[in-house]
Parts: sequence; C-alpha cells; structure tokens
Amino acid sequence: MDIPPIPPWPADEAGALAEQKRLRGLLEDGPGDAEYRLVTGVDVSYGEERLIAAAVTIDTATMETVEESTREGVARFPYVPGLLAFRELPTLLDALAGLKRVPGLLVCDGHGLAHPRGFGLACHLGVLLGLPTIGVAKNAPWPTTEPGPERGDQAPILRDGEVVGATLRTQTGVKPVYVSTGHRTELGAACRAVLALAPKHRQPETTRRSDGLGRRLLRG
Repeated sequence: MDIPPIPPWPADEAGALAEQKRLRGLLEDGPGDAEYRLVTGVDVSYGEERLIAAAVTIDTATMETVEESTREGVARFPYVPGLLAFRELPTLLDALAGLKRVPGLLVCDGHGLAHPRGFGLACHLGVLLGLPTIGVAKNAPWPTTEPGPERGDQAPILRDGEVVGATLRTQTGVKPVYVSTGHRTELGAACRAVLALAPKHRQPETTRRSDGLGRRLLRG
C-alpha cells in the first residue's frame, strides 16, 4: 500500500509533544454502523534496540490470513511514556508499505484516545495514513471500571469525565482488553469489530498473529 509523505520525525521530547498536539487536531470521527472486511493488525517486537514490525491482514468473513509484511528497524527515539508512536511508527510504516491491499481497518496493539493527551499510537497511525484505526491494549491506561463477567460486557474508560474507550470482555471469565478509537472510527463499531476478531481468545486475531509473526522473526 502507498504511504503518504510523512512529516520529519522529531528528534527530542519537546518536538514530539508539539507534533503530537498538532496532529491531534486532525482526528476525525467515524460512522457507528461501519463494518470491516479486511482488517490489518500491527505489532512491534523488541530485542534491545532492534525491533521487528509486523502487519497481518485478515479476511473477517473467513478469519483467514490473506497477507503479511514485516520490516526490521532500530529504535531511534528514546522510550518516553506517552510518546511510543515516535519510537515504533517509522518501522511500522515500512511494514505497512509492503502490503498489496489497503485494509478497511487497522488494529494497533496499544491505545488510541485512551491516552493521557488523547493521542495514542492508533490515533497517530490513523492520521498519518488517513485510514480507520483502533487501539486494543492489554493493559489499562489508568484505573478503570471492571465490566461484567460475560463475553461482550463492557464498561466505559473515562478521562476527565469524557468517554474515551471501553473495557471490553472478549471471553467469559477472562481478563478484558482496553479498546479505544484512533482515527475515523466510532467506539461501538470498534468494540463490535474486536469481538468479531476474537472468537476464541482474549486478544483479537489480528494482534495475536502479528505479535506471533514478529516474535518468530526476532528469535530467528
């Protein structure tokens, strides 16, 4: 897939915070009735400063993997909480450039609006590409309300009284995941997509497969 021209990457924390604030103003909402056929999951595996970015596209009608792409890179931005995108996105974009088809939705292993400054990895990636994105994180961004015990139960994630995501139970009796919108998506549609992508396991298959692919390459 074609990657649009990307602004120069900031070299330090101050520049990254300014760029994050600028890009946040470009976020767009999406339709609540959206349905997604081709969904791509992206994930980054680390080996000290070496990293592997993996992108895996799934056909949601069959749950079959239809395309994969990986790239190896080096983390050139320091680890700063809340600025993970500047560390991972250069290599992630290279991996996405290796895909032949443009997905209808990108699923990030991380947060979107459920971020201290309302602009997590999923937001950043979506704005840069102009594609619908969501974040599905393994850990809560801050203390949240626990949903009910059944698959599909959810509770809102709040920041300053505003709903910025959902704590979603994808499997009965299993720890929930933390869903938030990135760009051009709506929270209800995002939660439905995550449940469709997680028929058997806690994590959506997009995350499971991209994570597994990256880890295998890192070991090999």
